[in-house]
Amino acid sequence: MKMYSAVPLISHAKELFPICRSITGEGARSTLKYFEDFHTEYKRLVFKTGEKVFDWEVPKEWNINDAYLEHIESGKRFAQFSSSNLHILGYSTPIDKIMNFEEIQSKIFTYKDQPEWIPYVTSYYRENWGFCLSQVEKDTMPNGKYRVFIDSKLEDGELHISHALLEGSSKKEIFFSSYICHPSMANNELSGPVVLNAILDYVKQKYPEPRFSYRFVLAPETIGSISYLSLYAQEMRENIICGFNLSCVGDERAYSYIQSPYADTLADKSLSAALISRDNVCVYSFLERGSDERQYCSPGIELPLCTFCRSKFGKYPEYHTNADDFNVVTDNGLQGAFGVMKDIIDAFETCIYPSLVSPCEPQLSKRGLYPNISKKLNGKHPAKTRMDLLSYCNGRNSIFDIVSLVNVDLANVVEELRLLLAHGLVVDESKLHE
Repeated sequence: MKMYSAVPLISHAKELFPICRSITGEGARSTLKYFEDFHTEYKRLVFKTGEKVFDWEVPKEWNINDAYLEHIESGKRFAQFSSSNLHILGYSTPIDKIMNFEEIQSKIFTYKDQPEWIPYVTSYYRENWGFCLSQVEKDTMPNGKYRVFIDSKLEDGELHISHALLEGSSKKEIFFSSYICHPSMANNELSGPVVLNAILDYVKQKYPEPRFSYRFVLAPETIGSISYLSLYAQEMRENIICGFNLSCVGDERAYSYIQSPYADTLADKSLSAALISRDNVCVYSFLERGSDERQYCSPGIELPLCTFCRSKFGKYPEYHTNADDFNVVTDNGLQGAFGVMKDIIDAFETCIYPSLVSPCEPQLSKRGLYPNISKKLNGKHPAKTRMDLLSYCNGRNSIFDIVSLVNVDLANVVEELRLLLAHGLVVDESKLHE
C-alpha cells in the first residue's frame, strides 16, 4: 500500500488540483478513490438520486466533458472548460445553440471588483446553465452570434461519501470532516481533505492502539454532511466528544476557527490552547459560520465541533476564484494546519483531565524534577511550568483549560504531562467526564 506521508502534502494537492469536482459525479468519486488508495480503512457510502435525507433530497448526478462560447464570425473561443474548469457554472445543463451576444449576457458571470479573476459560481438545486469569465476577458468579446456549447449530463445517479473509524480503547470519538466538492481551487477545497488524510495517517502511525476512537468523513459540502448525519447522527451524538470541520487550511496568512454555538466545547478549548503561541489568530463567532459546522452543530444534532481554517473562507481575496492556487497554498501552510491538529491529538492521547495522585505538592526534587539547590533566580524558575501545571491538576480542568490558565504552548504542556505520568504523579480522570 502507498504511504501517504512519503511525499509532501503540497504534492497531494497538486495531483488532485486539475480534477473537476462537484457535489456528485466522477470528479468527486475519483478524488475519494485517491485517498482510499492510501487508507484502506475508508468505507464508501452511496446515496441515490431522490433519496430523502432529513429535509433534503439527493440531487441528480452531474458530469461534464467540455464547454465553450465560440464567436461564429472569427471562430475565437471564450470560457473554454478545457482551459479552466471554473469557466462553467457548476451543474450547468447541456446546450448546443447559436445565440446573439446580447442573449448570453445574463449567463456570463464575472467579478467586476476582481476583474482579472474567474469566479466560481454554481446552481446545484435549480437547473440552469452559464459561464464564468474574468471581466477582462469578457470585455474582449466581440458582438455577433455565438455557439453556446456545454457537453454535460444531469441525470439520476449517485452521491458518494468516504468515512473511516479508527477504533480505540474508548468508544468516545474525536471527529474530523472535510469536503471534496470544489473544482480547481487549492485552499477551498483541496487543503482540507489533504490535511485530514495527514491526520488519519498520523493517528495510524503514532497511535496504532489509540486511547480514543477517531472518525474521518470526506463528503460534498452541505448535502454530504446532511446525508451522512441521516445515517449516523445518533451514534455520533453518543460518542463524539470533540470534532473539527477542516476548510481552507493551506495558506500562511492566519490561523482561524469558528466557535461552536456556545463556544464551550472541548473543540473550542482545544483550538484556543493549540493556537495560544501562534501569530495572527482569528476567532469567529458561530454567527459567522458558513461551512459544514452549520449541519454538525444544528439543533437536533449539536455535536461539540468547531471549523478550523488558516484564513477563513470568504476572508481572503482569492476565495472562490481561479486565483486560489499554489501562490495561496503552500506546504508550510498545510504543515502549519496539520501541526495544530497533531498537538491536539497528542493531548487527547496523553491525558485530558489530569489529577494529582496525592494532596499538596509532590516532592519533585527526589525524582529529579526540581532543582536540589535553592537560590535566588533573576529569570524564570526552571520548574515553573511544571509547578504551575500541577497547581491546576484537579481532575476537573482539562489539559486545554490548563494551557489557557498557565499560558504555555500546548505541546510543552503535553511533554510535561507525559513526564508527570511516567513518574506516577498524576492520573487521567477522563472517564469521570464521559
